Amino acid sequence: MNPVQPSPEHSPEAKSITTISTREVYSNPWMRLREDQILRSNGKPGIYGVVDKDDAAIILPLDVGADGEGRVWLVEQFRYTVQQRCLELPQGGWEMGEIDPEELARGELKEEIGMHAESMIYLGWLWIAYGFANQKQHVFLATGLTPTEKEPDPEEHDLIVHSVTIAEFEQMMLDGTIRDNCTLSAWGLYLIWKAKNR
Repeated sequence: MNPVQPSPEHSPEAKSITTISTREVYSNPWMRLREDQILRSNGKPGIYGVVDKDDAAIILPLDVGADGEGRVWLVEQFRYTVQQRCLELPQGGWEMGEIDPEELARGELKEEIGMHAESMIYLGWLWIAYGFANQKQHVFLATGLTPTEKEPDPEEHDLIVHSVTIAEFEQMMLDGTIRDNCTLSAWGLYLIWKAKNR
């Protein structure tokens, strides 16, 4: 069975919305917000709000202990937008334009959980929330972990590191303890990669 492919008129490059004009509404060191006047292919005009953000990385730090049981490293932090403390895989960006994705991932791993990875395997990349943002997230599997000095950002002052078994990690995703879509997506990519590389 062949995988589903977009029809020529609906290929990834085919545009059914034209940008008429654009203006920056707001910007800070982490993001830019613009509003575009658009024209749809059905002739209807409209507006589109877009959040521009630089690429990010998410890291799946996976340890296998002497007992053969796998453990996943997570971070817990207060997420202001939802006013909750949340558990998730280490992730983030550096807001400095083009940067090597692996360098970014290794930097985030050190910043957030104080670990160095002997091996970083690239699993792919995702659009984080393309309904309103154009940010890409590169997904890495980190293994062969050894402690190093943590270098948290000022924004990560309340960050707590956790190490859980794979069974605990999966249960937390199923019962809603972990609701971060990037963490769930990264785990899904890992499971597919693992199944294909047995």
